[in-house]
Amino acid sequence: MLDIVNIGKTYHGGVTALAGVSLRVTAGEFVAVRGPSGCGKTTLLLSAGGLLRPDAGRVVVDGHDVYALSAERRARFRAATIGVVVQQFHLVPYLSVLDNVLSAALALPLVDARNRAKQLLERFGLAHRGHHVPAELSTGERQRTALARALLHRPKLLLADEPTGNLDADNGRLVLAALADHAKAGGAVLLVTHDSQAASHAQRIVTFGRPGVLGEAA
Repeated sequence: MLDIVNIGKTYHGGVTALAGVSLRVTAGEFVAVRGPSGCGKTTLLLSAGGLLRPDAGRVVVDGHDVYALSAERRARFRAATIGVVVQQFHLVPYLSVLDNVLSAALALPLVDARNRAKQLLERFGLAHRGHHVPAELSTGERQRTALARALLHRPKLLLADEPTGNLDADNGRLVLAALADHAKAGGAVLLVTHDSQAASHAQRIVTFGRPGVLGEAA
């Protein structure tokens, strides 16, 4: 489902974020990438999601070379195939929680979108927050809203950047169980985290041995 082939990324100033990284995640697999802050985890995830073009290498998702697509086709492909949860959440401030989740269906209509969104909010303990705007939510509630939005279309590939970083233990387990369930249903899941406890829920763990260099499976 996801095949990252020898990608590299260097930022302005000569900071190397990724150096020849390769990683494969198959359908039905839940993989965690561990490593300290600044090692390249987020760069890897954004590159995998078609959001940050690497300087070298290829990113193939569901048989498509993501960065060989035009910007327009890549955007449509992401909407149909990839769900992404980043640490900044990127919720629309003037939309309700329910409408933020439903915004994922704007680019790619979904017949049962409203019912699906309500079910996800119920699962993540947010049913009572459906009509609130993001400013009225805690950080953890915003994080769970972003995950519900990413799951709306049942994406083939789900990418999550520290999705439990702002959650208490109970809600953290809830989110990790949702990621595991998505993999069990046939989706591919890539989690990046510095938290060993969160990573332990994955089927496979890989690590950054040093900044920019991905190590062997643990």
